[in-house]
Amino acid sequence: MAHPNEDLIRKGFAAFASGDMATLNDLFDDDIVWHAPGRNQLAGTFLGKEAVFGELQKVGELSGGTFKLELHTVLADDEHVAVLVRAMGEREGRTLDDNSVQIFHVKD
Repeated sequence: MAHPNEDLIRKGFAAFASGDMATLNDLFDDDIVWHAPGRNQLAGTFLGKEAVFGELQKVGELSGGTFKLELHTVLADDEHVAVLVRAMGEREGRTLDDNSVQIFHVKD
């Protein structure tokens, strides 16, 4: 049986994949802090739901709707979830295909 926080994160990834922003809105805390690493127009720290949804919308726009996440492994405990994920997308003839680890801090 999966940890409840694993189920929570899997639900969020499924919602993102299907464009179900209402479910993501329900899952995100009002005071969400989202860190996007790098030195590009998508990098930064985004505070609150409005900023995070703006960031997600920008990702979709810049990739022409091609951005997708492929969930590989989810490791969860009572406070954290680590996700091994593959990010894919295209922009201006270039392809993104990147493996990374995402860390989620879970509360209430």
